[in-house]
Amino acid sequence: MKNITLIGAGGHAKSCIDVINSTKQFKVKYLVGENKFYNNEIFNLKKIIIADKVNNFIKNFKNLNILIAVGQLKTGVERNKLYQFYKNLGCNFPKIISINSYVSKFSKIKEGSIIMHGAIININSTIGKNCIINSKSLIEHDCVIGDNIHVSTGVIINGGVQVGDNSFIGSG
Repeated sequence: MKNITLIGAGGHAKSCIDVINSTKQFKVKYLVGENKFYNNEIFNLKKIIIADKVNNFIKNFKNLNILIAVGQLKTGVERNKLYQFYKNLGCNFPKIISINSYVSKFSKIKEGSIIMHGAIININSTIGKNCIINSKSLIEHDCVIGDNIHVSTGVIINGGVQVGDNSFIGSG
């Protein structure tokens, strides 16, 4: 298994860890979070890196696998800034797909996106970079989901729909 570092240490990071563990492709090695998370643990992982000290950490690891594990918050601006920052440092952004989801072999998932438990991505759909397709969401045939989008839990997006970059679609 390859190591992966999560940028984020809150509630969404917990869900990401569960999905990552289900894939058996990656092992969460490090969590990067704010000072308020420093002494907390998630699934026996201690958050050892404080966000403002991350530059020194990243420089020591070339080709580091990263997942932005910060939820959407009020807008996608923060997720996008984090993605761009680590991309510029040369980090890798694997796509993470829960074994408990379905993705058509005729669909495309781009780098840094996570497909959570129970999500369905049907034929000929594209999921952009740095997206969250949350639990039990359905993306029907021929959809285009842009970059840096959060599709919340239980969302249904019907066939042929296009969702623009930096969008948030609320639960249900």
